Order: sequence, then structure tokens, then C-alpha cells
Amino acid sequence: MAENFPIIAYFMVIIFIYISPLMSKQPPKLETNFLPPNLQNLSIAKTLRDDPDAIKLASSDYGNIVQEIPAAVLYPSSKNDIASLIKFAHSSSSPFNIAARGQGHSVRGQAMARNGVVVNMTSLEDRINGSGIVVSRSPSLGFYADVGGGQLWGDVLHATLERGLSPVSWTDYLYLTVGGTLSNAGIGGETFRFGPQISNVFEMDVITGTGDFVSCSPEKNMNLFHAVLGGFGQFGIITRARIALEPAPKRVKWVRMLYNDFTAFARDQEHLISINGRKQNNALDYLEGLLLMNQGSLGSPHDWRLSFFPSNDHSRILSIIKKYGIIYCLEVAKYYDDHTLESADEELQVLFKGLSFITGFTFEKDVSYVDFVNRTGKMEDDSKLTHPDGVGPTSHPWLNLFVPKSQISGFNSGVFKDIVLKRNITTGLVLFYPMNRNKWDDRMSAVIPDEDVFYTIGFLHSSGFDEWEAYDAQNKDILQFCYNAGIEVKQYLPNYKTKEEWKNHFGMKWRTFQERKALFDPKMILSPGQRIFNDN
Repeated sequence: MAENFPIIAYFMVIIFIYISPLMSKQPPKLETNFLPPNLQNLSIAKTLRDDPDAIKLASSDYGNIVQEIPAAVLYPSSKNDIASLIKFAHSSSSPFNIAARGQGHSVRGQAMARNGVVVNMTSLEDRINGSGIVVSRSPSLGFYADVGGGQLWGDVLHATLERGLSPVSWTDYLYLTVGGTLSNAGIGGETFRFGPQISNVFEMDVITGTGDFVSCSPEKNMNLFHAVLGGFGQFGIITRARIALEPAPKRVKWVRMLYNDFTAFARDQEHLISINGRKQNNALDYLEGLLLMNQGSLGSPHDWRLSFFPSNDHSRILSIIKKYGIIYCLEVAKYYDDHTLESADEELQVLFKGLSFITGFTFEKDVSYVDFVNRTGKMEDDSKLTHPDGVGPTSHPWLNLFVPKSQISGFNSGVFKDIVLKRNITTGLVLFYPMNRNKWDDRMSAVIPDEDVFYTIGFLHSSGFDEWEAYDAQNKDILQFCYNAGIEVKQYLPNYKTKEEWKNHFGMKWRTFQERKALFDPKMILSPGQRIFNDN
């Protein structure tokens, strides 16, 4: 018995070491040398975490390419927690960086803060009149929804549909936060008609880089309002947005048409988006385009490129893809309800008259509005995502571009037909569709080409975790080609590493962007992962 006493005592000490913190009423100390020690004395200390699970989540994003390890993660219970953190960082003799993270759907670490604090916006429990989404109406604005910045667009959809209403501008994927998409622009198939999501905001509550609460709109604190929309989180964190609503349709006529001639494809797209009046009945509600290429596992049982089309038509669609190498797919939608079913069919026939798609290659579905808007479904958590071939975790080396209409033909021949098709590594979706500049507000921070019509092109690659470099090399070659050919592209969701590149990106807006940064975040605390004003 005496011989075992040292061992028993040893285990009693170990048990005491592990249990004693649990018995204490004080929050666990942050084990980091990167944050000021007196941060632990603030009331928000209990909402700061530096445990492995919290750090791991905040150190990666959807791209699964970049890793930046923060010192801690804030899980705010209210917007006051966020304000306290920012105010402390701003007033500290050793300021630290802070990044707001929604769903982490960035692809190059834009929502990360190395050695700083990441704010997990999805944990925000702050409510507006008891709810995160409140629908109201005013004589001047009509219907609108006040929405928390950490709310998902999918939740906004379902909450507004309960009132027979809906936002008018969507991204293709709804499981993103409102604050996240408004910090970029928020684009999709409705953008040509209703503008990006940032063009459909009436008002916002923002916590600036000094920790101040500011309500802003086009009439009140307008400089901050325009700065934050499309501002990459550089000027403040959005805690509430007032989103425009209109009566929701019930169903959708969803049509795809195939082209083998790029000129005809682009001409028809541009014609259709020219009919874009917000209240115009004979306009389309949605328009996008995508490329079907003779690459990868074309024709396999799970080929996403064929999933929309009837199985009986797969063989002849495969035949023309293999014949031409690239088939251009025009995708459009017309929304309707019980009273507009017949007129929707008639309007589509009028709109399709004179289009130059391949005869016999037009396909239609009739689906509910919810199913259409939520057509991409809900992706699994990144940690569970695997490459389509089952070889391990997935990376997403995406490249998203805005290309002027006047240079789109050269882009097609030099990029699609040369670089992409010949390299034969594309396994992801390639989106391609035009937008109207007059649906954007140039006072906002978002940057677009200086032409009345421009195209968005998205190379939405998926690769094995150890394979993304090949896609990244292709992306660099695409950008280099555009530079050499004088094609003045603008990156959407940009990834630049130098101040000079950012200056070129913003162009005439750079000086305004700098002035707004100095005004609203003078210590340059916010969103270091964008690498605009921070080198880390």
C-alpha cells in the first residue's frame, strides 16, 4: 500500500490541475502572447476563445488554401461585445487586428486575422425586437426586412416568404451571411435587372474601426454607408441591414439553351439584359450563362454538367460538346404566380423569338420559387468536403473576374479556347454572364469596369487539397494574358498582395478608399486578411 502512494498522489495532483479551472468562476486565461494582457479584464473575456476547435475553424476558409492562425476568436452574444473588442483594440497602445467571419466563404484568407481576433458573426445572438429578421413597411420605402449582419440569406428567404415577400437580388448560394455578401457586392442572375445586393439596401447599423455604433443610409452618414457596401470589411462591421422586399412569386419557368457560336451567345445575352425595367413584365427575372467543356469526367453518371437535362438527351448533348469542345449554355428564368402563368409562357415565347441557340437544344423545367433560388442547396462543412474523386479534402482555387463587353471576344478566344480548353484541368463550374452598369451605384466601394455592359466570369474550381497549385497557375496565366492583351479586367472577390496592385484595382476610387479608411478605421485594425492596408 505504501509503495503505491506516490503514484496515487501523482494522479491526484493531475486531477486537481485539470478540475480546478472548472471550479473557478473566472473565465480561463487566454494563452497568447499576441494580445494585450488587460484584455482579460474586460467583460467580453468570457466570449473569447483560444481553444483548438475555435482556432482551427477561424484559421481556414472555403478556399482551403490559406491558413492564418488568430490569437483568439470572439463569440459575441450581442453587438456590444463586438464594439467593446474594437474599441479596446483601437485605444490600446498595442493595437491588434480584427476580422469579421461569417460562413468563411472566402477563398484566399480574406476573413482571417493572423495573431489577432476573428469575430464569429454566426454566433451573434443580438436580436431586433426579439428576432434576427423583422419585416416591416413604410410609405416611403415599401416593404423591407431588418436583418442581423450574421444572418444567413437562406433564413432571410424563409422569414420573408412567410409574409409573401422576398428580396429581389440573390447570390447563387444562400448559406452566406448578409454582412459577408454586402461587404463584397452580392451578385447573381438577378443582378442585370435589380442590381447587386448592395444596390438593394436602405440602411445599415455599422460598428466602425473606432468601436462606434453608427446608423447610416443614403441620407444619413452617407459616406460610411457607401464605404461599407463593397468595402471588404475595411471600414466597419455590419450588424444590421435594411433590405428591400417585393411580393414573392410562387413558381419559376427555368430554361436552358445551348449555343456552339460564342458571338451569337453573347449577342443574345446582351439583348435579353437590355430589357431590364424593374417593373417591366416582359423582362426576364434571372439570366446567367455557363460553359460545358469537353474535359474531365464528361458523361460520367454523376456529371454535374448534365444533371439539369433529361437523361434521354444526355447522349446528344455529349455529342455536341465533344464535337465543338465548348458549348455555351444560356440559363434564364421567368417568375410567376397563379395569376400570371399564361402571360409568363407568352412573354417567354416573345423573348425567345429571334434567339440563335442550336435548334432542338432548349430545355425547360417548372419549379417552385424556393427550389429555384435555393438550387445549389446547402454545402457541407469544409472539414467534411471531399474531392469528387474521393481523394481527400477539397480546395477551391477560384478566380472571379469582371470583363468589359468590348473585350469579351478576345477573352473567349484567348482564355476559354486557348488556355482553359487546351490545359484540360478544369473540373469546376465556369459561369459567364453580362450585367448592366446602370444598376450599380458608383459611390459605393465596389469596383466594376467602366463600360455600360460588362461580364462576370467565375472559374469555380474544385481540386484535391494537394492539387490546387495547377489551378492557381492557370489563374495566373489567365490574368497575365489579360494584362498582355490589354483586357482591363477587375477581380471580384479580389486577391492582391501589393499596395500597387490594390491601387490599380481601385483606380479612380483609390484616393477615396484611403480617405475613408483614415476616417473610419485610422488604426487599420479591420480585415487584415484582405491585405489592402496590412502586410500580414
